[in-house]
Amino acid sequence: QITTLINHKDKPKRSDKTLQAIQRVGQAVNLAVGRFVTVGEAIANENHELKEEMSVACIEARRAGETIAQLTDVASLDHPESDSHITIFTDKTGVVKAARLLLSSVTKVLVLADRIVIKQIITSRNKVLATMEQLEKVSSFQEFVQIFSQFGNEMVEFAHLTGDRQNDLKDEKKKARMAASRAVLEKCTMMLLTASKTCLRHPDCESARINKDGVFHRMRLALEQVIEIVTDSRPNGENEMAPISIYSGIKEFKNKVEGLRENLYFLSKENLSTMLEVILEHTEDFTDSAYTSHEHREHILELSKQAKMELEQLVSVWMQAQNQKTKDLMEDLEVAILKTCQCMNELKREVHSAATSLAADLLKYHTDHMVLKALKITGVEGNLEAVAEYTCKLSEQKEQLVEMCRLLRHVSGTEPLEITCIHAEDTFQVTGPQIISAAETLALHPSSKIAKENLEVFCEAWESQLSDMSLLLREINDVFEGRRGEKRVYLSLPRPGKHNANLKALKPVKLDTEEQAKIAKLGLELHLLTSDVDSETEKWEDQENEIVQHGQGMSSMAYSMYLFTRGEGLLKTTQDLFHQAEIFATEGTKLASALHALSDQVHNDDKPLLLLEAEKLISMCKQLQITAKASAQGKSATFTKVDACILKTRNVMTLLCQLLPLCCKLLRKNKAGNGCLKPAPPWKEDRLRTGTNARTPERRVDTFGIKSLENHVTNMTFLESK
Repeated sequence: QITTLINHKDKPKRSDKTLQAIQRVGQAVNLAVGRFVTVGEAIANENHELKEEMSVACIEARRAGETIAQLTDVASLDHPESDSHITIFTDKTGVVKAARLLLSSVTKVLVLADRIVIKQIITSRNKVLATMEQLEKVSSFQEFVQIFSQFGNEMVEFAHLTGDRQNDLKDEKKKARMAASRAVLEKCTMMLLTASKTCLRHPDCESARINKDGVFHRMRLALEQVIEIVTDSRPNGENEMAPISIYSGIKEFKNKVEGLRENLYFLSKENLSTMLEVILEHTEDFTDSAYTSHEHREHILELSKQAKMELEQLVSVWMQAQNQKTKDLMEDLEVAILKTCQCMNELKREVHSAATSLAADLLKYHTDHMVLKALKITGVEGNLEAVAEYTCKLSEQKEQLVEMCRLLRHVSGTEPLEITCIHAEDTFQVTGPQIISAAETLALHPSSKIAKENLEVFCEAWESQLSDMSLLLREINDVFEGRRGEKRVYLSLPRPGKHNANLKALKPVKLDTEEQAKIAKLGLELHLLTSDVDSETEKWEDQENEIVQHGQGMSSMAYSMYLFTRGEGLLKTTQDLFHQAEIFATEGTKLASALHALSDQVHNDDKPLLLLEAEKLISMCKQLQITAKASAQGKSATFTKVDACILKTRNVMTLLCQLLPLCCKLLRKNKAGNGCLKPAPPWKEDRLRTGTNARTPERRVDTFGIKSLENHVTNMTFLESK
C-alpha cells in the first residue's frame, strides 16, 4: 500500500474515484500501523528491560502512520492544488519521508520483539535444565513425582515456544536441525521418566545408572542445539563444518564445469582437480563399506577412473581454448564438458542405487524386530548369557543401520534431508547402547515391572526410528527422481501431443529474469500455502479419503507452479503453466463435488457453512479456468496472464487451507470415536516442501507430543510399592 502511494502518477486531472482511493489507502496504512503498534506496546509493558526502546519505536511508527493519513486526506478537496492544506500532491517527499520512518520503526519493533522471543526460549531452557539437575539428584519416589510434574509442565512450555520458533525459521537447514532436536526431546522425555524410576528402584544397579545418565546427557545436548539455532551461534565461536555429501559435491563440480562455456578463465584447473578428488574420496565410503555389494563397488570404481580420464581430456581442450579460441576447439570443449557431466551423473546414479538398495534390504530384514523381542523375553527370564548374545546381535544391527544412514546422507539430495540422515545416525548410535543397558538391568532384576517398562520404552524408540527411515528413504528417492514426496500420482503436467490442437500453434513464451523476480513474491506465498495444505492432509488418518486425495493433488500442482516462478521444475514455458492451472482448477471443481457429498453426511447445523465454502471454491476455480484459457498476445499480455494465474491459484490454496481442517472437524464430529486425525512423525515437520509456516491462524507444528506429555503428567501415578 505504501508503494502504491509513492508510485502513484501525478495526473493534472484527478477524478473523485482517484482521490477516494488514495484516501482509503492512507487510512488503511494508518489503521494497520495502529494495530501493529498496539501489539508492540503490549509486548513492551510485559518486558521492562526493553520497554523504553520498544515504546520509542512504537511512537515513531504511530507518528509516521498518522502523517501518511494526513497527507492522503484529499477526498474532500475540490481543488487540492490551490488549497493551503498540504497533501500528497503538494508534498510527495513528505510521504516518502513518512514511509521511510514507518518502515524503519516497524523493523525496530520486529527486531526487539524477536529478541524477547529468543530470551523467552533461553529462560525456558534454563528452567528445564535447573529442574533436570534436581531430577538427577533425587533419592525418593515421592520427591521424584513432584519434581517430574514440574519438569513436564516446563517441557510443555518449551515445546510451544520452540514449535512457534521453528515455524518462523526461514532457513530450511535450521528448520531441519530444530526438528531433529525437538524429536530427541520428545522421545527422551519419556525415557527420562522410566530410566529415572528404574534407577530409583534399583539404586545399586550400575547398568540402570548408565542408562539414566545417557538420557540426561542426550537431552542436554538437544537443549543446547536448540539454543544454538535460536541464537545463531556456536559454543566458543566454532563454525559449523558439516561434511560435504557426494550429491552436493557433484552438483558444485558440474556447475563449475558448465561455467566454462561462459568464461574460460574464472577458475584454475587445480580447483577442478581438487573438487573431483574430494568427491572421489567420499566414494570410498561406499567402496570401503562391508555392506556395499560387489557389483556396486566395481561400478563405482570404474566410474571414478572414468571421471579422472574425462577431466584430463577436458583440461587439455580447455587449456588449448584459452590460447586459441577457434570454432573447432570450442566444439571439442563442448563435447568434453558434456562427457564429463554425463560421467558424473552416472556416478551419482550409481552411489544412489548402492545406498538406497542397501537401505531397502536392511529395513526389510529388520522389520520383524526379532532381536528386540528376544531381548525382552530373555531379560524377563533373567538369562544373562542369552541377553549378552542378543546384545551382540543388536550391536551388529546398530552398525549396519549407522552405515546405512551415512551412505544415505551422501545421496539425500537436500540439506534438510542430509540433516535428517545425521539425526537418524545419532539416534541409532545412542539408542543401541541404551537398549543394551536397559536389557541388562532387566536380566539382573527379572521381576521388576519398572525395568521391564523401561526396556519397552527404549525398544519403541528404536522401532519408531526404523519406521521413520522407511519414510525418509521414500523421500530421498522422490527427490532424486524429480518427484515431490508422495504426490507423484497427482502431478498433472502437460505432455507434447496431448493438448488441444490450437495450443500447438502458440509459441511458448519464456519469462526473463526481471519478470520472474516480479512473480517471485507470489510464488513464495504459494510455496508456503502448499506446505500448509500438506501439513493438513498429513493429519488425516484416512489417506484414501476423496477430499484428501484432491487436496494433495492440488498442493502438488501448486508446488510445480511455485517452482516455475523460480525458473525450476518441469513447467518450462508459460503454456505449460497455463495448462497446469487448468488442471488445477479442474481438480478444485472435483473437490467441490466431494464437499457437496460430505454435506449430505453432516448435521443440518453444519451443512450451510460447508455448502457456502464449496460454492466459493467452484467460483474461484471457474475464474482460474477462464484466465488460463484466455488468449494472450505479446510478452506483456503473457506476463499479466501468468501473474493472474498464480494469484488466483494462491487464492484457491488459501481457501483450501481453511477447508481441510473444517472437513476433518466435521467428519470427526459425525463419526465420534473413529478418529480421522493422526500426529505426523516428528522428522516430517521439516520436509522439502518443507515444511510448515506461521502465517496461518492455526499452529502448524505438532509440538513434540505435547498432548501425550500433558496427559502423562496429569495422570502420572506410581502403582508399585517400594
